[in-house]
Amino acid sequence: MEGKPKFKMPHALVIMVTIIIFAAILTWIVPAGEYARIANGDGVKVVDPSSFHYVSRAPVNFLKIPLMIVQSLIQKINLMYTVIFAGAAFHMIAKSGALQVAVGRISERFQDKGYLFVPVMTTIFALICTTQAVNHFIAFAPIMVTLALSMGMDSIVGVSIILLGGAIGFSTAGLNINTAILAQKLADVPTYSGLPFRALCFVVFLIVTNLYLVHYARKISRKPTASPMYELDQKREGTELALNSFGLMDWRKYCILGVLILSLVLLIYGNSALHWDLKEDAALFIVLAVIEGALLGLSPSQIASEFVSGSKTMLGAAFLIGLAGTIGSVLKTGRIIDTVIYLAAGGLQHVPEFLLGPAMFIANILINCVIVSGSGQAAAVMPIMTPLADIIGLTRQTAILAYTFGDGFCNYVLPHSSALMGILGAANIPYDRWMKFMGRLFLIWLLTGSILCSIAQAIHYGPI
Repeated sequence: MEGKPKFKMPHALVIMVTIIIFAAILTWIVPAGEYARIANGDGVKVVDPSSFHYVSRAPVNFLKIPLMIVQSLIQKINLMYTVIFAGAAFHMIAKSGALQVAVGRISERFQDKGYLFVPVMTTIFALICTTQAVNHFIAFAPIMVTLALSMGMDSIVGVSIILLGGAIGFSTAGLNINTAILAQKLADVPTYSGLPFRALCFVVFLIVTNLYLVHYARKISRKPTASPMYELDQKREGTELALNSFGLMDWRKYCILGVLILSLVLLIYGNSALHWDLKEDAALFIVLAVIEGALLGLSPSQIASEFVSGSKTMLGAAFLIGLAGTIGSVLKTGRIIDTVIYLAAGGLQHVPEFLLGPAMFIANILINCVIVSGSGQAAAVMPIMTPLADIIGLTRQTAILAYTFGDGFCNYVLPHSSALMGILGAANIPYDRWMKFMGRLFLIWLLTGSILCSIAQAIHYGPI
């Protein structure tokens, strides 16, 4: 008898449209209400927590939802173009293989020093993934697995170096244009601000994660049968170390890495000191993509073709940003967004003050189970989390920290995360075997993130 068909997670756009429709239904059910907005000491408009009052209903007409989607896409066009052009620039870097070759050379140097290999390589992937998506290193998974096995460890250690390092860089650094920077834009917080505390979070998570991973690697080295992958690893055919499969480091790759570093410095300086907006960011990514294409030795037509190819990789994320903005538009048009904030604030009043930051962190984890896209989640939750933070006494920067933690770390336990499943698939590691290793670490991440969110709350992490 044929078994029941396995549940398949709907496309992200389908999930987003479903949420939009649900939001429209709420406008017919939830009473309309409003808060007054006042300017704080920094000149930023915030919610006056004592001003909530109910107003007349304004339910959304379902026939107007397609038009509202288009209007949201138009309103978010600067964000969308920035994300799309960033995709083109990083596509050029991935195509060059410069980062892959750099990592390969470092791996080769440390492969005979097992005690240094794990923390050094995890740190390198963490630093790289402060701006790069972990997906770019799917092809590297078999090589890292082979290296780990050759040192007496298991395949889980091999993929963990990429996945766990990538998780730390992606979730803490605050340099990713699609997550933290997008959230800061939506929350009206200076872009690239708050980096010193994020650097502390980066170091804390890196230490905690490396201690866990090194302890696991040593245990497996002493007792290989303790590995969830022991039987499957024994059946692996010997594979040749393919560190040279990404090519050799040459002057083109060095120049591409140099231009990347220079552009990131310029991006941070431009946004913090020159008051750049999204238009300038998008323009910089165009220039970066063209320069990288030229350094690759591509002709103008080839650069244009690769530019389009790279832009396509971020088209889905760009649409999610526009669609997610529709959620806020529907709630705002129906005049219930402040009612939702009022009810959420009322619920959080029963949470001890020192747990407000962790509560927002956990709320973002739950939301990420449905909206896996970081950019989509930012566009969906920040219009609500920002005024909610104003009301319950959290800084907006703390709310953004809770969002990036909730969005980033959760991706490495979700079975519908493309980065996780792509790397596990490339390394032939079943999801259930991965979770036997990862379940405990995720709880440690949850505790660590909660403590850091509490600290951010206590120190009034800012600005704003």
